[in-house]
Amino acid sequence: MNAVEIEEAVSRLAEAPFDSEEFPFAFLEAFGNKPTTLKRLKSKSGGSNQSDLGGVLQRNNIHVKVCPEGEVTNTLTALRDSAATARYKVKFILATDGKSFEAENLADGEIVACDYPDFHNHFGFFLPLAGITTVKQIRENAFDIKATGRLNRLYVELLKENPEWDKADRREALNHFMARLIFCFFAEDTNIFHSNALFTATIEQMSASDSSNTHEVLSEMFRAMCTPLKDREAAKIRNWADRFPYVNGGLFSGGVAVPRFSKIARSYLLHVGNLDWTKINPDIFGSMIQAVADDEERGALGMHYTSVPNILKVLNPLFLDDLREQLEAAGENARKLLNLRQRIARIRVFDPACGSGNFLVIAYKKMREIEAEINRLRGEGDRKSEIPLTNFRGIELRHFSCEIARLALIIAEYQCDVMYRGPKLALAEFLPLKDDNWITCGNALRLDWLSLCPPTGTGVKLVADDLFSTPLEQLEIDFENQGGETYICGNPPYKGSQTQTKEHKSDLAYVFDPYGISSKQIDYVGAWFMKAAAYAQNTVAEAAFVSTNSICQGRIVPILWPKIFETGSIIRFAHTSFKWANLASHNAGVTVAIICLSHSIGKKRQLFDLGRDGETEVREAINITPYLTIGENIVVTSQRDSIAGLPDMSFGNMPVDGGNLLLSAEELRELTFTHQDKQILIRRIYGSAEFIRGLVRYCLWIEYEQLLYALDIELIRKRIDSVRAMRLASKDAGTNKMAARSHQFREMNHATSHTLILPGVSSENRDYLPIGLIDAQSTVTNLCFALYDAPLWNMALIASRLHLVWIATVCGKLETRYRYSNTLGWNTFPVPTLTDQNKADLTRCAEDILLAREHYFPATIADMYDRDRMDTEFPLVREAHDRNDEILERIYIGRRFKNDTERLEKLFELYTKMTTQQTPQKKSAKRKI
Repeated sequence: MNAVEIEEAVSRLAEAPFDSEEFPFAFLEAFGNKPTTLKRLKSKSGGSNQSDLGGVLQRNNIHVKVCPEGEVTNTLTALRDSAATARYKVKFILATDGKSFEAENLADGEIVACDYPDFHNHFGFFLPLAGITTVKQIRENAFDIKATGRLNRLYVELLKENPEWDKADRREALNHFMARLIFCFFAEDTNIFHSNALFTATIEQMSASDSSNTHEVLSEMFRAMCTPLKDREAAKIRNWADRFPYVNGGLFSGGVAVPRFSKIARSYLLHVGNLDWTKINPDIFGSMIQAVADDEERGALGMHYTSVPNILKVLNPLFLDDLREQLEAAGENARKLLNLRQRIARIRVFDPACGSGNFLVIAYKKMREIEAEINRLRGEGDRKSEIPLTNFRGIELRHFSCEIARLALIIAEYQCDVMYRGPKLALAEFLPLKDDNWITCGNALRLDWLSLCPPTGTGVKLVADDLFSTPLEQLEIDFENQGGETYICGNPPYKGSQTQTKEHKSDLAYVFDPYGISSKQIDYVGAWFMKAAAYAQNTVAEAAFVSTNSICQGRIVPILWPKIFETGSIIRFAHTSFKWANLASHNAGVTVAIICLSHSIGKKRQLFDLGRDGETEVREAINITPYLTIGENIVVTSQRDSIAGLPDMSFGNMPVDGGNLLLSAEELRELTFTHQDKQILIRRIYGSAEFIRGLVRYCLWIEYEQLLYALDIELIRKRIDSVRAMRLASKDAGTNKMAARSHQFREMNHATSHTLILPGVSSENRDYLPIGLIDAQSTVTNLCFALYDAPLWNMALIASRLHLVWIATVCGKLETRYRYSNTLGWNTFPVPTLTDQNKADLTRCAEDILLAREHYFPATIADMYDRDRMDTEFPLVREAHDRNDEILERIYIGRRFKNDTERLEKLFELYTKMTTQQTPQKKSAKRKI
């Protein structure tokens, strides 16, 4: 269930008659618990209910108790003190008597206390019960999700009643209609219409209960709102519609038709209108509602919200922090304050992937906050704002999101006027709306950013016929206050190379081909960085984007970043990897980085990291590298040999056999081999799945001297014949050639004593790479890398946190999983010269890790290295790795590293030193950019 569906279910529960016996189960059902789960909780014998107070306790989740009237507070205390609450790691406790309602989040002590009928307003507090992480704004204000859910039901019902509107050529008209409704709901509750609930009340009074004329009533009200008062009589506006003010701004012009309503749709319309729209938060609501008009995204309603603190991680260091510093420096100096106000009025904020306008709305609100403080200090508290909405430009591909972005900014402007100037002045100057169209609907990678957000001093002022339908050729609107800075920001779509459509790939080629860059391996978001760097060559501008950290890792770095730096851009600030918090179900928030490009060499450069305690640390930097470390701009490329003189690492053995040389345990039993046959011809074989998940597979391993012996066994001979046929049938000449030795894998690499095995791809949900040890009678597939007969201390290197962060950075990822490379990861890994004692210590560390794993047999690598289970279920494994990290990191710097960024910086420093000292032939591994 998504957040909107949960809100609806909780609201229905709050409205229903209170049933003391069923409430706990109905509450859990509202948060997505399945019938089978509820059945187990209800079961009197052998069920999953662990309550010791006669309530309902769901492990690792919630302890609920319905109590006698007047006992709610005492019952909540009893739930808090319950032994079962602690034993089963309960996150929430909840007590109610059907009159009062109290709950507590045991993790942070936050409490909800309200009348029972009102508990649905706090549904956001409980979203973690459904595996949905949330932020304070949602916990405290359920309105935006409520409104989204109601509007979604209305939208779907209108499409049912008007199927012809579901076609591409009519969908924009429906989106436009929905934007009009949202404005009217907001306007009637904020006195913009000069009468409370005027819009909803007029619909209820003037439209028939059978909905037959609802569309006509709405059409007449909209016609009134686009007709100036002096023209109303000539236009023959109906008396009941004449009460509405002139709105203009293109919002009600253009002759857009109104869809027909069913009785259900009319009911939904009135229900939405009866919500309290004064509670709307435009930066939340815009994100919520943008999925309403998108068939593919409607199932993810409410999942688009991005927290304000995360948006400010972009906007604060980009320009807001500087404005606040200037404000503080100005003190009460009237001239300095005036200069700062004039500077703010000229700042342009441009989001070329603006969605519903989150970044633009937050930027506008924060700039208004600073301007209001300037006005207060200058004794001009009621002064009209000099910050024009048209200085907040955006591009968005989806039409409905464009409309919501414009509407969100209009609402934000009004709310700021009310806050800083008072309702009277805000109302006096709000209507009519302006006609300017400053959010462009189109493909940002195909449009010319310089025409949409032109260099200072250029541009032609064009007035739109319609706020929401300006033709794309009308791209330029003069900035009201020219001559200022431009700040580009946003959260563009990511799309790794594996998930890009043909259209995405074509967009990338369109951007990168002129620079001679092959875009096949570049994430979609990389094109925004390239366009921003090019834009800044023509005007004073800085750009900060949220991006997947993949553009700062692996093979993308040497492809993308040299060209960006050639434009004159540098990285002025960056946030290293962190979770981009939104309403993400089951912790699905993506790991991102924030990167700011600038041509301002003189500005201070800052690197933001997460420290061990999870708090953000800021460091001043001389230079920030494309790997988001402090140091020289070094690019790591593949090496044929280890720069540290480490043993050779190679791929495992590729079968190329059509499955005929591989055997499951069951197939091996069916072959009824003798013990001698197995000893000579069969080996245990490991790929990634076999090693990580403990799966058992075997293979035929036939050396040339064993071939005649093998051919005497009919079942083996048939398998070899099948391999030969498969290889001869291939269109690949190399595979055809291998038919001459159809009894063997493509490679026949093996050890004489032992093999260190390392899967080529492994989960990002592990704190260490899953390196292991197998005996010489086992072999490895090409899905793993192998170190044959290498000293065991090499395992300690690979099992370290140091090696993991190096691999994650220089090798990159496959989707979100770690992707290993022997030439790019192992051969480039910088290791200090190790003494015999160092090697002995590391050997002991590797042995301790293996012994800790053995202690938990038959638990698998997947079990033991699951980040959520490692500390609680397999602590000996964690302790062994901690000791390994302690010993290895002391070899590097004499102490433990503070965080992964410090680890990387030391590794890059050592890498630079080691590659510089190599022969000229080896120096090609490093090049400055």
